[in-house]
Amino acid sequence: MRFKGLDLNLLVALNALLTARNLTAAARSINLSQPAMSAAIARLRAYFGDDLFIMRGRELVLTPRAEGLTVPVREVLLQVQLSIIHWDEFNPAQADRRFRIVLSDFMTLIFFQKIVERVAREAPAVSFELLALADNAPELLRRGDIDFLIIPEVFMSSAHPKAALFDEQLVCVGCRKNKELSRQLTFERYMEMGHVAVRFGLTQVPTIDEWFLGEQGLKRRVEVVVQAFNMIPQMLSGTDRIALMPLRLVDYFAKTIPLRIFDLSLPISRFTEAVQWPALHNSDPASIWLRTIMFEEASRMTTPLKRTGRSGARRSPSG
Repeated sequence: MRFKGLDLNLLVALNALLTARNLTAAARSINLSQPAMSAAIARLRAYFGDDLFIMRGRELVLTPRAEGLTVPVREVLLQVQLSIIHWDEFNPAQADRRFRIVLSDFMTLIFFQKIVERVAREAPAVSFELLALADNAPELLRRGDIDFLIIPEVFMSSAHPKAALFDEQLVCVGCRKNKELSRQLTFERYMEMGHVAVRFGLTQVPTIDEWFLGEQGLKRRVEVVVQAFNMIPQMLSGTDRIALMPLRLVDYFAKTIPLRIFDLSLPISRFTEAVQWPALHNSDPASIWLRTIMFEEASRMTTPLKRTGRSGARRSPSG
């Protein structure tokens, strides 16, 4: 089918090429042979009057014209898929949908594993690809490359639909043998002590607590940086360092790793975990189905209770 001289079928090939940036992978993703893919590229080059890409060794480098086409082509195809192509009623028991979700290890352990367990029972052919947090998550959301983004609500943009899941609290933790935690922990002492901090991805995206302190022009003494919340307890063991962790995750680890909790009054100590999805997916029956499951499971999340001792610290059951 042609529209103003352009064979619209070529947009599918172009999108595959712009996404994969590899000729073989692009052809495979849309079930085209190498000769058919080469022919499609030749026609695209002729239509746009541009090479679209050049090869530098084995690397495919897009021209400025091709870079400019990447987002519009992807969005056009998504719009066609979600608004024009007829959607059959979603049947979880028969569906084989694969969901791509960006979230932290904290939310994976504390919340999303419940979703995976439930979906395994209700929709056994549905699968998940759980992606680590990175600074390009908003761009992935905008392009429709992911189905859901699960992060603190304060970080979410207003460009896409979102919904709150549950409230969480950050608490200050240290090794059970940390002698520095035997007396009251003031904010001043908190800032002076050595910290273990979480930063995500190659660009080291900060967590909500570090972001907040940075907004106030404050800087902690970070001595160890880890890639995930679940690495913090091991890095605290046997040291006088401290860290901020979500309370539900501290409870999760308390069975195996003794930690002490100290109350620390920070304005950002409480936050709301939320889920966001691409605006183009708002009416997608599969997305609506999984959203409903997430909301139902979030409503069942219990609030962890802190038990304080004489020093204002909380000891794990093994301590």
